[in-house]
Amino acid sequence: MSYDMYDYVKGTLVELNPTEAVVETCGVGYSMMISLQSFSSLGKADHANVKLYVHHTVNQQSGEEVFYGFYSKEERALFELLISVSGVGPGSARMMLSGMSAEEMREAIVGNDVRRLQSVKGIGAKTAQRIVLELKDKIIRGTGENPNVVDGNLQAENAVREEAASALINLGFSKPNVDKVIGTLSREYPDCTLEELIKKALKIL
Repeated sequence: MSYDMYDYVKGTLVELNPTEAVVETCGVGYSMMISLQSFSSLGKADHANVKLYVHHTVNQQSGEEVFYGFYSKEERALFELLISVSGVGPGSARMMLSGMSAEEMREAIVGNDVRRLQSVKGIGAKTAQRIVLELKDKIIRGTGENPNVVDGNLQAENAVREEAASALINLGFSKPNVDKVIGTLSREYPDCTLEELIKKALKIL
C-alpha cells in the first residue's frame, strides 16, 4: 500500500484502455494507470460495479499525483515488491506486470530465471539479477510452500515498513532518502518492530 489513506476505489468503470481506467464514485472520476493484466480482468468485469486497489504516488519535486490501479490485491502486492528494488520505478513495474502475469513473474523470480525477466522492455541484466536477489526470499517466505499467493505475513511486513517511512517523512526527512534507508533496514532486519525500525533509521538519516 502507498503512504496515505487510499486502499481502493469502488464504482462505475466509465473509461478503459490498455494503460488507463477511469472509475467514477460519488461523482468523482479517478484516473488510474493499469497493467495489461488488470485491463484484461476489467474487460470481463461488471462495469457498473468495479473495485480497483490503489497505489498512490506523489512526485516530491513537481507534486504530481499518480494513481496506479490493480484488479487484485495480489497484483498490487507484487507491484509494491518490484518498486522496492533499486532501479525499478512504477513505470517499469507496470511494464513487467503487463509483459507477464503475476504468477509468471513469481515463477521467474523464485526460479532464478533472469533471462525471462530481461525479456520485459527496459529491464536489463543487472536489474533482473537484483530483482531475483532481493525478492526471491521475500516471495518464498511470504507464501510458505505455495509460491502462488503473497500472504498476510508479507503484507504485515510491508505495513510496518510503510508506517515507519510515513513517520520519518512527517518528521521532515526526504522520501527518496527514507525509502532507501527503510528498504535497506527491512532487508537486514525483516522481523524489526515499527519502533525499532524507526530508531535504526534515525541513526542513519
